Amino acid sequence: MKKLDDKPTVLVLGCNFAGLTAARYIREECKDNVNIVVMDKKDYINFIPNIPIEVFSNHNPADNLLFPFKKFLESENTHFFMAEVLDIDADNKQVIYKPNERAGAASQKISYDYLVVALGCRLAYDEIDGFAEFGYTFSDTYNGEKVRRFLNEGYKGGPIAIGSQRFKQGTSDKLPKLPSALAACEGPPIELAFSMADWLKNKKLGDAHKITLFTPGEVIAEDAGKTILGKLLPMAQEMGYGYVANTGGIKQIYKDGIEFLNGTSLDAEMKIVFPNWEPHAFMKGKPFTDSEGFVITDLFMHNPDYPEIFAVGDAASVTVPKLGALGHAEAIVVSKMLGRLTNPKMANATIEPLSPMVVCFGDMGSHKGFYMHTNEWWGGNISVMQMGRMPYIMKISFKNMYHELGGKIPTWGMPLGEEFSDHIHL
Repeated sequence: MKKLDDKPTVLVLGCNFAGLTAARYIREECKDNVNIVVMDKKDYINFIPNIPIEVFSNHNPADNLLFPFKKFLESENTHFFMAEVLDIDADNKQVIYKPNERAGAASQKISYDYLVVALGCRLAYDEIDGFAEFGYTFSDTYNGEKVRRFLNEGYKGGPIAIGSQRFKQGTSDKLPKLPSALAACEGPPIELAFSMADWLKNKKLGDAHKITLFTPGEVIAEDAGKTILGKLLPMAQEMGYGYVANTGGIKQIYKDGIEFLNGTSLDAEMKIVFPNWEPHAFMKGKPFTDSEGFVITDLFMHNPDYPEIFAVGDAASVTVPKLGALGHAEAIVVSKMLGRLTNPKMANATIEPLSPMVVCFGDMGSHKGFYMHTNEWWGGNISVMQMGRMPYIMKISFKNMYHELGGKIPTWGMPLGEEFSDHIHL
């Protein structure tokens, strides 16, 4: 693809949460000083965080959670096209891609001046022995619908195991010093444990005693910090949840249970698992990626050896846990960095680096939810957890706002939501 004029080209690879938000904020900060091109294999966003709400309400999640975004990009003169990324040639500032509208397309090249990698990850379910036959998950609408049908047509009321496969976090001496994790993101298992127990109760099939949470780490959801976990884990134990730590990872899933790498196992009729978040194969071994294939960045989200390359969301090595709130914060940082590079009015702008923290709203069933806001895992002093109806309302409101605004939440929106949620509960 050839350039149409002399303006620098910002190429955004991937248009899920982080990519869409980045593209739209880049336009806001860079104004008309750049051409923005966005590439993704699809032209809609799968609003994954709300899949459990749809499933436990007996709705096919695909009916309500697939949001088209192309019109928002076009309204800002941002060019979008559907294609599969095949490779990145950083030395020549080119991306090799293949249009994916019809099978058999020829591979092509596009040049860039600035590259924003927002490709997300490969969710490695295919590396879990027995998952296809006996495993369940909530990571997309297809699997959400599979869960919904099983719960309403096949589930016999037996034990349920919920947890994570071992996450292989990348390393590099060029990365900032950040904590490491043995699970990619354990907010979803916690959320599902709560909402699944509520579903069991409403269906008169049991309660939390039927559910066992498991983790490859020493403690589940370690990124929540010791203060929150000191409240959450005793509460879960009192409610009746089973809990198994230090599994080492999943060895296999079979019809009646799950076996772990440490030699232990759990009996379970239903096995809900979250996989290893793995970079796409072509990202591995690149001069700008870490030992696993995640993009190396500093906390300004650009690569030290290839400063024209930025990364946001799950594709970035510093994004641990693999959490939407981190991707949103990174998108804002990248947009301001590119604004300073390309917009004369921002040439002397002061930019704050990424300040990692967990911000999440989870469903607990029966129109109640939980809210976590913490940076304790990274050495900070914020540690807030609320439960009640307000976090559920905030979770639903965010989904609706994201849909209506096309991923461009106002820059004051997240801080205001945090301030409100930190102090107001119902």
